[in-house]
Amino acid sequence: MSKVIIFADPHMIPEGATIAGIDPAARLAAGIAHVNTWHGDAAWAVVLGDLAHGGDPASYQRIAALLGELVLPVAIIPGNHDDRAALRAAFPDAAVDADGFLQQVIELPEARLLLLDTLHPTPGQMPDGRHSGRLCPARMAWLEQRLAESAAEDRPVLIAMHHPPHATGFANMDTIRLENGPSFHALLARYPIVRHITCGHVHRSISGIHRDIAFTVFKSTAHQQPAIFDDEDSSLSVDEPAAYGLLQIGPQGVIAHSEDFELAGVDRSRRRATTGDAL
Repeated sequence: MSKVIIFADPHMIPEGATIAGIDPAARLAAGIAHVNTWHGDAAWAVVLGDLAHGGDPASYQRIAALLGELVLPVAIIPGNHDDRAALRAAFPDAAVDADGFLQQVIELPEARLLLLDTLHPTPGQMPDGRHSGRLCPARMAWLEQRLAESAAEDRPVLIAMHHPPHATGFANMDTIRLENGPSFHALLARYPIVRHITCGHVHRSISGIHRDIAFTVFKSTAHQQPAIFDDEDSSLSVDEPAAYGLLQIGPQGVIAHSEDFELAGVDRSRRRATTGDAL
């Protein structure tokens, strides 16, 4: 069984700054230490976009140094807060496709993991000024080719992307999800080899099934989305504990875990319950 670590929405900022009163660098560093201690046998760590809150070079250099502490290979994709050019400059070894998008294929023994770049050409310059995502024709063609190849090889496919391709129940974030989600799902419907979709963007633990495909949205390693469903302000944030995701991928499917590493701590993760032999 393969393990893949998911770091969603680190939102790195320049040294000395905070978001909602917290330091994203300190939280990410704690998450990295927890992964190195307990999950150093994972196959990959994937960062699901929004690496830098302001898309600035200093924040990218800061997060690049932190991610360099991981004992695992790291793959990155952009989110709506990212600047693709600055991100690529800070991570010169990051995988890109033939059109320069941060997309790649990760081969696991049990499945093929496709990482998608859902960022618009320039952050903040969406058609309506929002931070929604989109897969342009070139990226949709890349995805279709990978799906066709996988179907021909009878390889199960997992997909990781920043923007959820459908509603999650949060009014504020659903207005800035993947714009062409229906077209995306129509494409996937032609290839029933897709088993699971992993997303970030919402800063909340969410799971379910959409159009017969299981999905998981993971919490941020920085600040979280409050559990308020009907507010239209997409900048809402709350100082709740940080978390990372962990996918266990086996021959029969995917198990998705959320690790609240700030609550667990590096040294307390394997303490036995004191009130009995079982939890």
